[in-house]
Amino acid sequence: MQDLIAGALRRQARGLELLEKLQLEEFDLLLGLKVEEIGGLEFSIHELLRQMAAERACLARLLAGPRLQEYAASLDKEGRAEQAAELRGLYAEVDKLEQRCARQGERNCSLSLALLDQSHDLMNALHGYIQPPQEPLYQAGGALRRRRPEAVIFSGRL
Repeated sequence: MQDLIAGALRRQARGLELLEKLQLEEFDLLLGLKVEEIGGLEFSIHELLRQMAAERACLARLLAGPRLQEYAASLDKEGRAEQAAELRGLYAEVDKLEQRCARQGERNCSLSLALLDQSHDLMNALHGYIQPPQEPLYQAGGALRRRRPEAVIFSGRL
């Protein structure tokens, strides 16, 4: 059983290494404003995350209750210290890679939100340029009337 658990941890570590590479590639694409290529890369990232979640669920079924650290402690008590050390080392590697992926994911998120804000501001500025200016008008009774700035299909009275 220890070999199955160690194999699952190794697969998770390799998956996280691949995830980090994909995230770095995504960051480069965001910097280059290559929107079309980002979409395809996102599908790859989501599929990888799905597979990693399935692997983690499999690991949880293998452990059937105890946490990995508790299982490693039980191996120590049984006199299999080298196997426990291997599991702890793999667990530490997975944790380190998860932290790096989380930091890179945060960078990617911040950059994409900044690009979204920039695009939104640009669209608002362009909309302001094409919208006719509001000029105050007087009604027949002498009161000041404000025109509606948005375009309308019908105008007039019923």
